[in-house]
Amino acid sequence: MKKISTIALLFSCFMINAQAYKGKGDAKFNIGANIQNGGTGIQVSTDFGIGENLSYGFVGSYLLGVDDFLGVKPEFKDRFDAKFRINANIGNVLKINEKLDVYPGLSLGLKNFGGHLGMRYFFSEGFGVFTEAGFPIAKYDQNITGFDHLNNQFTFSIGASFNM
Repeated sequence: MKKISTIALLFSCFMINAQAYKGKGDAKFNIGANIQNGGTGIQVSTDFGIGENLSYGFVGSYLLGVDDFLGVKPEFKDRFDAKFRINANIGNVLKINEKLDVYPGLSLGLKNFGGHLGMRYFFSEGFGVFTEAGFPIAKYDQNITGFDHLNNQFTFSIGASFNM
């Protein structure tokens, strides 16, 4: 019983120090699964704090499993997307738990201009989980054919988040 109490106390100390967004100078790295219609893949992103509630970053995604389209396999350019993004980190504005950050944002990518809504929850000072939903606002080409729809639709991502 004494060992269990000691382990629980140590674990709770790590939980107390966890903070999802610290403001200017904060840096995060996320890696996770990208789930969408027609394919699944991997998403990698970074965010850098530039103010109390503002951060910028980059996100890249690559679709590993993609449905064939009329018997044709997609090329690398059809599977890959990269974006610059800016987030409003509003966890403290909403006065929620400091381990949780909610961040709506906008992104400018190779395929479209879009938006996203994400959340991060940190279990310890260095490790947490994230989830994100992304959507296109303006597509660069309104005549979308073939594999162009892969990077111009609603996406859902979930994975691990790390402090850098």
